[in-house]
Amino acid sequence: MSGLVDALLIAAAVVVVIARLLRARRMGNDRRWWLVPVGMAVLALREPGVVDAGHRTEALLLLGAELVVGLAMGAAWAWTTRIWVAPDGSVWSKSTRKSLAVWLVGLALRVGLFACGAVLGVRQDTSALLLALAVTLLVRSGILVRRAQSIVQEDGRAAASGRSTAYGDDVPRPARKERV
Repeated sequence: MSGLVDALLIAAAVVVVIARLLRARRMGNDRRWWLVPVGMAVLALREPGVVDAGHRTEALLLLGAELVVGLAMGAAWAWTTRIWVAPDGSVWSKSTRKSLAVWLVGLALRVGLFACGAVLGVRQDTSALLLALAVTLLVRSGILVRRAQSIVQEDGRAAASGRSTAYGDDVPRPARKERV
């Protein structure tokens, strides 16, 4: 694939992810939650430019760091996502402000890794970024599915009294000041 096509695919994936990040979504009982991230990883690994042949060691270290950032970002994003059971028994999820902060920190770390690669002279292809995004989505989806399953009864219906909270939901919020 050309660099422009790769950039457009990654931009489209990021737009879809951010759009999903900002609104509540019903979590279906789709058993193929892993399919899109694995497809993205296959596309990324299919490209020959994942590792710069001229700077193999540095490129592998940067790729490893990128994947670690992806793992951490996916886990943090999943644990800062609020999951609840609607009155009809369906399970819903919505990312919180902390989830957005996770995204911003992850973006800053990735920009930093890109800058390190540029300083070292490592040619960085978009396939490494696509692979890291696939890892992020795979980890997030896996944790969310696991969390959702923990609040679903054995017969497949969500427990009306059960609720899995996002990180920080149990922290009391300060009362808002009234303005005169």
